[in-house]
Amino acid sequence: MTTTEFSKQTSMLAPHLLQFAMRYTNDSENAHDLIQDTMVKAFKYHAQFEEVSNLKGWLFTIMKNTFINDYRRKVRSQSLITKTDELIYSDLSLSASHNGAEGSMIMKDIKMALKSIPECYSKPFTSHFEGFKYHEIAEELNLPIGTVKTRIHVARKLLKEYLLTYAKFDYKKGMA
Repeated sequence: MTTTEFSKQTSMLAPHLLQFAMRYTNDSENAHDLIQDTMVKAFKYHAQFEEVSNLKGWLFTIMKNTFINDYRRKVRSQSLITKTDELIYSDLSLSASHNGAEGSMIMKDIKMALKSIPECYSKPFTSHFEGFKYHEIAEELNLPIGTVKTRIHVARKLLKEYLLTYAKFDYKKGMA
């Protein structure tokens, strides 16, 4: 199927996609954003679409997976932020006991650790850490999913070895 034909068929399905997106988001702007993200992915991977399969179902699957992945990323990022006005000791012990310089040094060490391992391991690991699913990473890197999982596992092991000093450090006492 040519890109023009693909574009025509997907644009004809836009009203159906909007209804489907509204079920997920309950907001017109978010629904349109979801449709746009879906279309970007559809056009990016349109060569993988088989003409004998159901285009509407394929687009709905892309939309569902996009919504779920975005939701998981938002939950993960919001879980790090406390939204209450009240200060709780447990929150303070996590944030106030460490200064910015210490966090900055740790982040530099993590970045150095990532640079020290081969890119074939660090790239899948970083993508997975950013919230991408194994199958998305496999498609992006054009690798089998098993290879992606293995490389992420190896990257974790290499990073643990490189950052071993942090595992031994007692933050409450300030010593290893």
